[in-house]
Amino acid sequence: MDNNTKKGLITGCIGIIFVGLQPIVALSRPSVIDAYLSGAMTCLVEAMIFFPIMLFELRAMNLNKQKMENQTNENNRFHFLINWKKNLLLLIFIGLLFSINQVLFFVGYDLAGAINGSLTQKTSVFFGIILGYLILKERITKIQIIFSLVLFFGLTISITQFFTLLDISSIILIGVGIILLITFLWMVGHTLTKPIFIRNEATPIQMVFIRNFISGVILISTYFIFFTPDLNLFIEPANLLFFLTMGAVYGSGLVCWYKTLSYLDISKATTVFASTPIASAIFATFILGEVFSIAHLVGTILIIVSIVIIVNQKRE
Repeated sequence: MDNNTKKGLITGCIGIIFVGLQPIVALSRPSVIDAYLSGAMTCLVEAMIFFPIMLFELRAMNLNKQKMENQTNENNRFHFLINWKKNLLLLIFIGLLFSINQVLFFVGYDLAGAINGSLTQKTSVFFGIILGYLILKERITKIQIIFSLVLFFGLTISITQFFTLLDISSIILIGVGIILLITFLWMVGHTLTKPIFIRNEATPIQMVFIRNFISGVILISTYFIFFTPDLNLFIEPANLLFFLTMGAVYGSGLVCWYKTLSYLDISKATTVFASTPIASAIFATFILGEVFSIAHLVGTILIIVSIVIIVNQKRE
């Protein structure tokens, strides 16, 4: 095993823990904090986390460019930021899209629960190939279609507990529907920003910062416009701890994802992160008291196998 693979597996395993913790932290928030404020503060804390990372990345990129061109022209500093101007409308739309999604993230998990929600989010690989085909004209194979059906079959087994439809809660189904919606919208956002990466107009780190900054500004400003919040919500120690923890867990998961991508190709990185529902299930069982059933186990296995086959087909 080469050094990059080892580093990729290590950062991937750390990322699995952070991503697995996301629904647990979301469901453990103080009852006085609603989904809207949770989404706003999560975005703002994420932006704070990614801002110094982005500056460090830009500095490294500029130093590398100066070495390659053998010059120290200050006009070239932060040159990647210049290209954001022509994508301004797209960036605002992406920020708005992710702001809506961040609020729905908390609503969906409140209704569906940590285990069902984390399994539902794994449909992102299905929406990714569909949107890649419709927007980016990427190829879809028959194998991908077949195992997309297997993925949804596994999800259905998990949600319905082997098709016991009479016992399934309508609240859980509504929550699953919301998470399916946000997963689709997330992939719409990622698909629309992919051409920006292809044109080298921004990096993923820069995009995460700008989308969270815009989303945070949109959410916190509209929160004060449409609601009359108690300002003590922002200084209560328990609430502050939640805001910082949620943003840090969410942001750390993204950092680990991009670090894993820097060491492994997309298919291998996706395969590593496919097991995040297992981490969520373990945390949900011991921290939230949720029950990880045999149906969840069977569904999880089908979902993970489907993801591995789908992403490897995409690579080929």
